Amino acid sequence: MKSSSKAGTSTAKASGGKRWSHEVTEKSDALDLKRDVFTLEDPRQIARSLKRSAEHSTRRKSEPYRSAMSMLTFYINRAGSNLTQKRRRVLERAKDELRKAFGRD
Repeated sequence: MKSSSKAGTSTAKASGGKRWSHEVTEKSDALDLKRDVFTLEDPRQIARSLKRSAEHSTRRKSEPYRSAMSMLTFYINRAGSNLTQKRRRVLERAKDELRKAFGRD
């Protein structure tokens, strides 16, 4: 039996050959997102797309604002250190734009 360097962690992909975060995004009661929404350069466009998705989603269980913000935060957290500083700034600004879009600024 092989052991990993960190107990309880897996270096392999989750069941089915996909990472668990991808499976969460695909199958959870989250949002049906526009393809490549997190690669957009304009934080306002990201926020508008997330808002539109949250308001029209039939899969979400909580209010649109909460679902949209959760999905954005989930993406930022899962990307972790793989995000460049520039990309992280764009996504963090998208949070501010999302708050504005929902009147929560």
